[in-house]
Amino acid sequence: MYEKPNANGNQPMPSGLALLRDPALNRGTGFTEAEREKYNLRGFLPPHVHNQDEQAVRVLARLRLLADPLEKFVALNALHDRNESLFFRVLCDNIDEMQPLVYTPTVGLACQKFGHIFQRPRGLFIGANDRGRIAQLLRNWPYQAGIIVVTDGERILGLGDLGANGMGIPVGKLSLYTACAGVHPQLCLPVTLDVGCNNAAMLEDPFYVGLRQRRLTGVAYDELLDEFITAASEVFPGVVIQFEDFANQNAFRLLKKYRDRICTFNDDIQGTAAVALAGILSALRITGAKFTEQKLLFLGAGEAATGIADLVVSAMIAQGLAESAARQRCWAVDSRGLVVKSRTDLAEHKLPYAHEHAPVGDLLSAIKTLKPTAIIGVAAVGGTFTQEVLEEMARINERPIVFALSNPTSQAECNAEEAYRWTKGRALFACGSPFDPVKYEGKTYVPRQGNNSYIFPGVGLGAIVSRARRITDEMFMVAARTLAQLVTESDLEQGSLYPALPRIREVSAHIAAAVAETAYKNGLAGKPRSADVLADVRSQMFDPRY
Repeated sequence: MYEKPNANGNQPMPSGLALLRDPALNRGTGFTEAEREKYNLRGFLPPHVHNQDEQAVRVLARLRLLADPLEKFVALNALHDRNESLFFRVLCDNIDEMQPLVYTPTVGLACQKFGHIFQRPRGLFIGANDRGRIAQLLRNWPYQAGIIVVTDGERILGLGDLGANGMGIPVGKLSLYTACAGVHPQLCLPVTLDVGCNNAAMLEDPFYVGLRQRRLTGVAYDELLDEFITAASEVFPGVVIQFEDFANQNAFRLLKKYRDRICTFNDDIQGTAAVALAGILSALRITGAKFTEQKLLFLGAGEAATGIADLVVSAMIAQGLAESAARQRCWAVDSRGLVVKSRTDLAEHKLPYAHEHAPVGDLLSAIKTLKPTAIIGVAAVGGTFTQEVLEEMARINERPIVFALSNPTSQAECNAEEAYRWTKGRALFACGSPFDPVKYEGKTYVPRQGNNSYIFPGVGLGAIVSRARRITDEMFMVAARTLAQLVTESDLEQGSLYPALPRIREVSAHIAAAVAETAYKNGLAGKPRSADVLADVRSQMFDPRY
């Protein structure tokens, strides 16, 4: 099932206009003279043959004439719908420039405007009105899916409930699976479960693409999810299912419910955790401090914060710390103040990090009281790492770790310039949205995104290559360690806690190999271990060049 598919999914090669209208096969003016003759393309194309290099230059030139990121997003989507290989060639070769357009931060606005910019459907929309026939809908998909990214649209980035408009997220995420890790496009299936929407503005928008109803809850919601999971596992045996942008009340319990039944993970919980842990490990290469002596304070206590804390605790336990002591190294501030045991309003996922402590009402007071070595912003509340907060972190730490991970950019806790300026250049900074290099007192700092795209593509590829039956916390641990090890000394010297993004396919290959090795070691792989796991991984990576 997971062997690399051929160019047309084992179907007879179409010809003429049918070929030109199939984005998986179309090469546009790149078809050679021989191909034009063979596939009855003469007359449909202008006579000059442009190779893919020339086509990519033309696409970039046209794209760079556009000033508005949303217009660029629309243009790239149109290219994806027209010539898939060229789309991924442009994306792979210009990942620094393109990733912010096909994913964060631009994808947030694209989801808000999804109905207004809609051109051509991609993926599968499965609605609350499709109960009892979800397997039939999945069988409509023309390829054998190897990985599904699924959302119900309730918590899109930091933007809230966007309902069916959230389809932009799984589409963008799967584009990164292909661009960053070489997962073949035909293995990738984006799915939106349209269970309704509680955002009045969406429901009143005449261009909204989803069901005009309030969200399903309770038993009806769970039954729809269970039918989808069962059907997906039946139609696509062994498929990897990634949960994406589910609200807290569903994200944790769905992961707990299905993680030991199918090959699944939640990127907001586990992927975010791994990329944050990797950033911390990189920062400690600069400070020389012990990992088990770090004290982390999270702004936010939802999926991302809990996921990061859980993985940090696991990593500290692996280094010899008792679980209770490791949990004491992780604290959180939510909208009501410090998460402490005496509070009676705590959701279940917050309880492991509710410690004995007097109530503290705000982040700055918590920093003064707890004296953390790191603050990690994952609450999607813009501007909350104020000058006072950052100056206090710099007062109590020689090299404060400051991760402003919320996205899109409007939700960032601080920007890069604020982080460096308000700590006098001493912050070890990572961000959730891209920021330009910052010059401060004669030195140039190059912040890098703590973006999940460093982690999830490699994890997914490793699961596919090894045919893993489960995705475990240990796999995310080895992914984080592998990512941190790939940060060079020159990266660290300029304040970069992650590798340069153009190295992402190399990074993903190494992470995939580490994940596959873990599957083989723990008896979770569906095939024998190859003699050279990294070579096996690389051999299955899609190359968009033609």
